[in-house]
Amino acid sequence: MTIEIRVPTLGESVTEATVATWFKKPGDAVAVDEMLCELETDKVTVEVPSPAAGVMAEIVAPEGTTVGVDALLATLTEGEGAKPAPAAATPAPAATPEPASTVDVMVPTLGESVTEATVATWFKQVGDTVAQDEMLCELETDKVSVEVPAPTAGTLTEIVAPDGATVQAGGKLAVIAAGAGASAPASAPAPTATPVAATAGKDVENAPSANKLMAEKGLSADQVTGTGKDGRIMKEDVLNAAAKPAPAPAAAPAATPRAPVSADDASREERVKMTRLRQTIARRLKESQNTAAMLTTYNEVDMTAVMDIRKEYKELFQKKHGVKLGFMSFFTKACVHALKEVPDVNAEIDGTDVVYKNYVHMGVAVGTPNGLVVPVVRNADQMSFADIEKKIAELGQKAVAGKLSMAEMQGGSFTISNGGVYGSLMSSPILNPPQSGILGMHKIQDRPMAINGEVVIRPMMYLALSYDHRIVDGKGAVTFLVRVKEALEDPRRLLMDL
Repeated sequence: MTIEIRVPTLGESVTEATVATWFKKPGDAVAVDEMLCELETDKVTVEVPSPAAGVMAEIVAPEGTTVGVDALLATLTEGEGAKPAPAAATPAPAATPEPASTVDVMVPTLGESVTEATVATWFKQVGDTVAQDEMLCELETDKVSVEVPAPTAGTLTEIVAPDGATVQAGGKLAVIAAGAGASAPASAPAPTATPVAATAGKDVENAPSANKLMAEKGLSADQVTGTGKDGRIMKEDVLNAAAKPAPAPAAAPAATPRAPVSADDASREERVKMTRLRQTIARRLKESQNTAAMLTTYNEVDMTAVMDIRKEYKELFQKKHGVKLGFMSFFTKACVHALKEVPDVNAEIDGTDVVYKNYVHMGVAVGTPNGLVVPVVRNADQMSFADIEKKIAELGQKAVAGKLSMAEMQGGSFTISNGGVYGSLMSSPILNPPQSGILGMHKIQDRPMAINGEVVIRPMMYLALSYDHRIVDGKGAVTFLVRVKEALEDPRRLLMDL
């Protein structure tokens, strides 16, 4: 049977790629999930795995070809007799007898543009009995945690990817012997390490395009930090290393980050590897600073009117809608109102184009035990106060529990971050790329204010709007923040669209 190899989804707003390197040629035998070629986009390098075992039949898009999403790359002839090489290379899995009643536990779909994950925790061990849909393990991607349920009831007979292993989307995690009476074979633990070790040895081989570029740039592998699977060096890693000053890559890792530490201090330190989520947060925030012409403008808002409305209607609101009336719905509505007047703040830059959005997908930054995540309230401009409060409450609960899906964290057009819940009086929030604006809320604090020639005490909040000056002018940013202030100090303006 002939199988078509096509260009996978390349990520949000990415529509085409260039074929960088073919790892296989027509006539070569390939195994399931073995890498066939590498695609390069203007953002990332994407590896294309084989969907089945067989023999490469034809390469339709040779190296250097520009291809769109779902374009035909090659064809593969599937068949048992066509894969002698992979069978010899991985003797351990072939030697493990799997009766017809065994069920493979596979890595689920991880979300758009996410191709790999790390096995964080196994909740079951080899030999344990499991029920259908019982959670077997938890995977950690650079964006969310994903729980993997048992596809059937039975006994866990083999764990292919132990804690800490990096796995690809669609890869094999474990094997279950279906049926309540199934038991683990005595030799089950032994083969577990073999395929993992073999896979790790293969995956740490650097991308061919990276090796070629390192040779051109005169860089050695120890001068480049690999961000690919198991530290594999990708082409963009070489580009990043080449962009740094020449002495820095060699000297900085050894001496610059840490001053000399005494033996006594060292004995009281603890070194913990950053989670994938924390690494992604760090990378994206630094990318935002390096890419956007980020600037922050400030104002302050008298929260008296909003607090009076909440006090007067909170019981009636909760009784009718089943949710508390919080501040976030007021701020969301005020931002929607201001974004209509200053659409640049709700737009994004895509290459040499500006993409204006006739909708508001409001990102709401949420702090969790694992780090900051930004779930998205879609079509907030079409929602009522009650709808907004319900959705924010739902997303907040999912965020804390680590249950957010990829779809719930993508596509935001503007973000609100509330540092005030932690006591922050003033801060400059960092943009959430590719968005062009983010509003920072802060602590409400009683302060003396001059009103109508008299000094009165009012509940005041500092507001901060960070924006991308490449697309948003200072006038537009200040106007946006003033409109938010006006809407909050006189919420009737929201009802009348003033």
